[in-house]
Amino acid sequence: MPEKTPSPRRAAYLRTVRREKRRVRIWQIVLVVGLFSVWELSCRLGLSDGFLVSSPSRMAATVWSLCRSGELWHHAAVSIGETVLGFTAGTVLGTAAAVGMWWSKTAARILDPYLVVLNALPKTALGPIFIVWMGAGMGAIVTMTLAISLIVTILSMYTGFRTTESEKIRLMRTLGADKKQILWLLVFPANCPTLFSTLKVNVGLSWVGVIMGEFLVSRAGLGYLIVYGSQVFNMDLVMASVLVLGLAAVGMYLLVLRAEAFLNHLWGVRA
Repeated sequence: MPEKTPSPRRAAYLRTVRREKRRVRIWQIVLVVGLFSVWELSCRLGLSDGFLVSSPSRMAATVWSLCRSGELWHHAAVSIGETVLGFTAGTVLGTAAAVGMWWSKTAARILDPYLVVLNALPKTALGPIFIVWMGAGMGAIVTMTLAISLIVTILSMYTGFRTTESEKIRLMRTLGADKKQILWLLVFPANCPTLFSTLKVNVGLSWVGVIMGEFLVSRAGLGYLIVYGSQVFNMDLVMASVLVLGLAAVGMYLLVLRAEAFLNHLWGVRA
């Protein structure tokens, strides 16, 4: 079937939305360029101490040097791999635990106070315990990442499951649906926005866990570069590593946005 031509009012609305998106994107770029320009200018004029805060030009030179030597690719790959492992494990296990709590109200009542306590507990305080349990390596880093993202995923997804419209659940029960059908046909699809919101939060939390773990035990990774640079008072290396870390985190966040947009478009077509 040929696609319907949007009405003039709809077309005008879509043009307005596109213009607003372009305006926001332009201002975002202007802010970043302006920030780096002021930073560079202040260092060149002597208003800021380049030894303490580095400068964009020196950061770029450091990144280029690390790229040419191959060190950047190695350290970035280690950190990204650890982040993806922790991010995936936290999301899958957290969602599965939330499903179990929704399925069994008894389990939810038992686990709820423990989840509240664990959510309030600073996860970095558990770092030494994870090192003893998992050894001073990738296992401890991934475990710390998992610990940080897991509880947030459980609480977010379970809250979404629990607040699914009760009228629709009663309607499905009236039509003869069992608990499994209600879960897969109503509760889980209704909470896909909650899932993607949780994924966006978990991107940042996973990077926090990985960098904290690398601060403690790693011999490779962006966190290791940051610690090493601070120990030898090489702020160019520290700031360049932070820049690469930020770009990697933004890349993961954009991938989540792309996945969300694709699924929304797919469901929109089906609808």
